[in-house]
Amino acid sequence: MDLLKTILLEKDIPFEIIHHEKPIRTAQEGADYFGIELGQTAPTLIVKADEGYFAIIISGQRKRVNLEETAEILGCSQLTMASPKEVRQVTGYAIGSVALAVSLPCIVDRALYSYPFIYGGTGEAASTLKISPDALEKLNQVVAYLD
Repeated sequence: MDLLKTILLEKDIPFEIIHHEKPIRTAQEGADYFGIELGQTAPTLIVKADEGYFAIIISGQRKRVNLEETAEILGCSQLTMASPKEVRQVTGYAIGSVALAVSLPCIVDRALYSYPFIYGGTGEAASTLKISPDALEKLNQVVAYLD
C-alpha cells in the first residue's frame, strides 16, 4: 500500500484509505459496509490475452464482464480470466485486493463516472481506496472503456 500512497501523492490525487477490521470479499459486501450504491464499488479484474495481461476496473453493478465483447474492443482474439497465481505474478496482489492503480493496460467501466467517488482495492484486504473516478485515468494506462 505504500507504493499506492506514493503514486497518489506524486500525481496529486485526493484520496482516502479506509481501514476495516475484516476483508471485504465482494462488491455487495463493500456496498453494505460503506453504505454506498453497489455501482460505486470498483473491483479490478485481471484478464489475459495472447498479447499479454490487462486490468479491467468495473462497476460493482456489472454482474459479469463479457470477455468476447471486451476482446473485440481491445482487438484481441480471445480473453480469459487470469488465475490467482497469474494475478499475483503480474500485479503483486492477491485476487480481491488488486489496487486501483496497476501497471497493466487498463479497461475502465464508464458506469463508474456517474458517481462522485468510487471504492476499490489498495493491495491489502483490510483497506479500501476511495477516489474520484476521474483519477483512474491519472493512475492507469487506460486503453479502452466498457459501456
